[in-house]
Amino acid sequence: MSKPLNIGLIGYGFMGRAHSNAYRKVNNFFELDYHPVMKACCARSADKIQAFADNWGWEGIETDWHKLIDRADIDAIDICCPNNLHYEIALAAAKAGKIILCEKPLAMNAAEGLEMTEAVEQAG
Repeated sequence: MSKPLNIGLIGYGFMGRAHSNAYRKVNNFFELDYHPVMKACCARSADKIQAFADNWGWEGIETDWHKLIDRADIDAIDICCPNNLHYEIALAAAKAGKIILCEKPLAMNAAEGLEMTEAVEQAG
């Protein structure tokens, strides 16, 4: 029996929809040790993110990504927001000890990407 992996998604655009669909279907395609639990999704607009959560089956919402990262019930942060926000969110998520999934491009430049990678490696 697979174990739960609680996901926190940041962003609800095309990639947020694509990742939500993948979380719903991944265990139909692969036998995995874990199954994703769509715990909470996050965006600035409460109305828009609630409609997104209702449509895709997310359990809850946040309107501040800092609060999502701080939640003890979130194991992994999935960064699907605009590219210029990846860096700050990834560094905060690494510092909080979260698993990080980040949509491409990873960073705005190689220096940011290297710093993000090093932060994850340092966090273990």
